[in-house]
Amino acid sequence: MTIPAAALAAIRARFEAFGGAWTDAPVLQPLGLLLDLAGEGMRSRLYVVSGGAEELAMRPDFTIPITRAHIASGRTEGRYLYEGKAFRTPSAAVGSKTEFLQIGIEAFGSFEAPAVEDAAIAALAWTVSKVGGRKDLSIQLGDVGLFRAFLIALNLPEPTRDRLVRVFANPRALWAEVRRSQAPADAKGSGGRLAGLLADLPENEAAGVLEELWTLAGIQPVGGRSAAEITHRLALRAEAARTPPLTAAEAGLIERFLKVSDQPRHALDKVEALAAEAGGDLSATTKSWTTRLKLLVGQGPAESDLILSTAFVRPFGYYDGVLFEVRSAALGPDAPVAAGGRYDGLPARLGGAPGAVGFMLRPDRAMAETAA
Repeated sequence: MTIPAAALAAIRARFEAFGGAWTDAPVLQPLGLLLDLAGEGMRSRLYVVSGGAEELAMRPDFTIPITRAHIASGRTEGRYLYEGKAFRTPSAAVGSKTEFLQIGIEAFGSFEAPAVEDAAIAALAWTVSKVGGRKDLSIQLGDVGLFRAFLIALNLPEPTRDRLVRVFANPRALWAEVRRSQAPADAKGSGGRLAGLLADLPENEAAGVLEELWTLAGIQPVGGRSAAEITHRLALRAEAARTPPLTAAEAGLIERFLKVSDQPRHALDKVEALAAEAGGDLSATTKSWTTRLKLLVGQGPAESDLILSTAFVRPFGYYDGVLFEVRSAALGPDAPVAAGGRYDGLPARLGGAPGAVGFMLRPDRAMAETAA
């Protein structure tokens, strides 16, 4: 649909009032980097462009490209506004398109009070989502950090915690991990024979072995993954197979945690009770959430507009903290009007300073005329 010029101007004005410099990002991005940072779940949604020494993909969103540009600038802090097209293969979602306009913000810095910044960003997302006249909006909230804190409260071994957090963005893999058999696993069997063999070597040697196997077999790998990246994933697979599975009690508590979905205060009470049942204490984490909610409600949405779901994830694997979507009842959960969250670790993985939060708005979905 054509987005009214007046609505676009009003949206831009709200972003500018919040603060930030307008910027842009190259359409073509390294495929391997996107897969490594956004997760394998995005592979089927990417438009791959071949022909050069490096496989490229058209940007599926702006977060990774703008993070790269921010780090290249040498700055440790900054707010960047953007407006432009993103590209993904169509999905079953309402209004799914191959290319679509996004307007958004990415904010970088070591914030003294992350909860304050989280609330401000989510409130801005709510404000710009309402510009198009929708009356059916709500905010879905989640938190990778809350899941991590709950695993710590369960006193799980660090390798087990890390593995579960790694697969959190992939619900199928997460539930498979939680429900994994309690029988001891053999790394070379459960993780795969090749994974087990290569995991016993330093990763640089393992990559060399894999390249030799490709040469002997006459295989030319495709899909954006180097030998080093593949061996790293195989090593993680073997490590997962070696790590003892959860006990029945641990798995049961995690399952109950992942089923919590309620208005935020009630959801946090349930999570605290589960942690206490395991002998842990989540009061510090829930206190920061109470602060965040108070600030968010004070800037726009009512508490009745908010739902906190402990299993809520977004398809991009770089989120490591609070995440949210502004949803329309008419469009449904697969077509958020705005979406974003905290991704503190992404800049650090690219060689910059940690600390980042942002969101994107789909102006076409914000228009009240867009219906399911």
